[in-house]
Amino acid sequence: METVIYGENLSFSYKEKEILKDINFAIKKGERVGIVGESGSGKSTFLRLLAGLLSPTGGVVSVAGETSAEGIIKKISMVMQDAMLMPLTIKENITLGKDVPVSRIEEVIKATKLDKWIDSLEYGIDTYLGDRANEISGGQAQRIAIARAMLKDADIILLDEPTSSLDKETTTEVLEALDRLMEGKTVVHVTHHPDLLKGYDRIITVKEGRFYE
Repeated sequence: METVIYGENLSFSYKEKEILKDINFAIKKGERVGIVGESGSGKSTFLRLLAGLLSPTGGVVSVAGETSAEGIIKKISMVMQDAMLMPLTIKENITLGKDVPVSRIEEVIKATKLDKWIDSLEYGIDTYLGDRANEISGGQAQRIAIARAMLKDADIILLDEPTSSLDKETTTEVLEALDRLMEGKTVVHVTHHPDLLKGYDRIITVKEGRFYE
């Protein structure tokens, strides 16, 4: 099976602290890989390197044949712990200004179970979030982020603690949306909760900047 993500002697240091140390890894197309480890172990740093948000201080990371940040960002979708919502409408937060058929937008809204909430709003999908930021729950924000990722339809999904700030009921709803997002994709999922990784192909433990399987 084709390798779509790999690293050779991948290292990352912040100031004089070495966070990741000469890591070598390969992830094949369609694999679901969980990344676990204690806080500060380097797992979130690793995900940011995969996402092109950080540049290695040593070695190489390649994602779908891309090694530059600009190239990598085009190839991946990422859902992080805190969904980034902008002072725009719900529609604009999902489409990010791209010209997308209404039917496709409706499809991702239903898939993330945002439809009932949006239908209850006076202006529906054209509701301006800048005016309602305090009224949006964590679960709604995360599902908007997931809908955005679904619309991009990248082959590689990166998840960084996407449910850590949610209550149990909301976590269940968001996980259902994530399952739809991840279907048929290559997934790398960073979490403190190994129980969320049931059914994954591999689980990697990060300890003191090194990988252990």
